[in-house]
Amino acid sequence: MKYKKHLCISLLSSTFLVSNLLHATEELNLTESKVWKVSPLEFSTVSITEKDTDLSKCEVWDVQPFVFSKISNINEDTNLTACNKEWILLPFAFSTDSTGLSGGLGVIKQGLLQPQTTFVAAAFSGLSQDITTNGDSDKANLYGGFISFSDFKIPNTERLFFSFTGFKSYIPKGHYYFNGSNDSSNDDVFISSGDLNFFNTTFRYVLPLGAGRENPDGACALLDGFAIGRHTCGSGTPILSGSTSIGLKTFYQYNSFENWEASDIWGNEDLSSAPEWKTNGLRFFLTHDNTDFNLNPSRGYHFELQYSKDFGWGDSTQSWDFLEFKYNHYFNLNSFSFTKQNVLALSLWTGYSFSWNDDHEVAPGLNLHRPPIWEGARLGGFSRMRGYDRNRFSDRAVSYATVEYRAIIKYNPLKDNALVPVKVDWFQLVGFVEVGRVHDQYNFDLVSDMKYDVGISLRTMIEDVPMRLEVAYGDEGTNVWFMVNQPFDF
Repeated sequence: MKYKKHLCISLLSSTFLVSNLLHATEELNLTESKVWKVSPLEFSTVSITEKDTDLSKCEVWDVQPFVFSKISNINEDTNLTACNKEWILLPFAFSTDSTGLSGGLGVIKQGLLQPQTTFVAAAFSGLSQDITTNGDSDKANLYGGFISFSDFKIPNTERLFFSFTGFKSYIPKGHYYFNGSNDSSNDDVFISSGDLNFFNTTFRYVLPLGAGRENPDGACALLDGFAIGRHTCGSGTPILSGSTSIGLKTFYQYNSFENWEASDIWGNEDLSSAPEWKTNGLRFFLTHDNTDFNLNPSRGYHFELQYSKDFGWGDSTQSWDFLEFKYNHYFNLNSFSFTKQNVLALSLWTGYSFSWNDDHEVAPGLNLHRPPIWEGARLGGFSRMRGYDRNRFSDRAVSYATVEYRAIIKYNPLKDNALVPVKVDWFQLVGFVEVGRVHDQYNFDLVSDMKYDVGISLRTMIEDVPMRLEVAYGDEGTNVWFMVNQPFDF
């Protein structure tokens, strides 16, 4: 059985982890036991059933995907100690097939320039590895850095937010599946050292509809890792309930391939320097979230429509486009005697590249106007088809579906444990099954001869951040992933 590890926090998970970990030194004391108000939301009566529940643990958060910061505009019905938003240093370690054993140091600052913002920066490096470059043996190691500034409200606006993310690195053993069709072999992998850099920005406008009318920041209250006062969320008329955002993203990514002689694409070309793949462009998106708690929903739905376009501007390798749609739905089920919450979670994702040209090639084996293998219709990795390597499959069209059964158990040996330096709210046991396929046309073949995998997961809420350890099995072997956030968030 083939076995791959993505443990000790993989490269991508470590950057997300750094950008999502929270500084939880503030305390919120509620003067009322059942009814309270949190500006700008008004929460209805909440029934507390556990006698030992301590309402002093109730926390108020501004919740957006991958951005979390406690809000400070609490009205007179609550007492909040002074916000402590110091700079936080966070060491981390990770190991993958591409990077080897590596580590780094991150820094986090909540409330930089504005109360709701999050600033993250990290630098990392790895141990030296044996690599092969165009037939010659060599040594190389991972190194790079990451920076992110998120949820900055544009001055003189109430609903327009700005974020950016930058990443610069050298990867000693990058894995690339340029032939990622549905019937391709996983042995057809191109391994090369090279640079991997990207810079992305997001402009997000929260529409004055539904919950977004009075609460564009998406504030909610948490108690022991559960959202409270949200029993009316997750239902109602689409768009007119929940929160709806529209926006524009810019993207740029640069990859170089130093071991080009081993590839089918550049192997026969007389090159004086490493070939590159550069892409830049715009994404236009519409997102609607009508769940009770976007970090760990128990009911409701979420959908997103996004169109990405590389116009071929500047130094772009070639132009391409991709239209995608994602829909998630959550059903709150009856709990057992040993569980606190049982949820059936469903997710569907599909997409298509209109620009992809099967009749012409920009290089041998590389179709004209196709997205890069890390963009567009792709499967495999920590979010979709977890039983397969990252970006294992790619083509012009894609279909994907998954079902997860999530159960938060009552047993929690780490809760309020003096030996554990972090707050652990709950543990969640998950079983899942995934099916998906890529294809060169968008037709009913997308739902035939599909790849599948099954898996189990142990998830936990640590310092109000969901984290997950997953084992997934597919017909090419077994993968183990350690990541932050629920998989449907990506």
